Amino acid sequence: MKQEVFDWIKAFLIAAVLAIVVRVFFLAPVVVEGDSMLTNLHNGEHVIVSKINYTVGSPDRFDVVVFHANQREDYIKRVIGLPGDHIAYEDDQLYVNGESVEEPFLEERKSQISEGQTLTEDFTIEELPGGHSEVPQDTLLVLGDNRNNSTDSRILGVIPMDEVVGEAVLTYWPLNRIHLITEEG
Repeated sequence: MKQEVFDWIKAFLIAAVLAIVVRVFFLAPVVVEGDSMLTNLHNGEHVIVSKINYTVGSPDRFDVVVFHANQREDYIKRVIGLPGDHIAYEDDQLYVNGESVEEPFLEERKSQISEGQTLTEDFTIEELPGGHSEVPQDTLLVLGDNRNNSTDSRILGVIPMDEVVGEAVLTYWPLNRIHLITEEG
């Protein structure tokens, strides 16, 4: 009987240690707060963030990332500009280094706005806080998918990589919204 109790305690402790290691080093649950990522992520949805993706690799354009916006809040936004990129928006069109780039994840949101309205106001990276001519090394330019209602690089400036928690990879709650998070939406 004592051996069985000891085995259960040992199994529980090993499971607890493994859960802590996974939570600290590999994955983190995050709750989406607000409407800045509509229509792809909704307020109250729960997502899994991979902390390891950027330890062994680097962000790609259109990845959805979680970062420390300040000491109390983490934000979830989409990577638009990578180090060395010149970013501009004109007539609701993204230009990276002077070339037009499509944003397939915005199609549903664009269909919801009124005729003649734009989803993304015109700007260039030079007009953002910090006044950079391109995205500096070890930083990212991020925007919310709901561009008319998002606190992002247009207000915060570029985001240092050391503030990035990780890449949002999966929505797991509510159950009817379970999906992988991709550049398509």
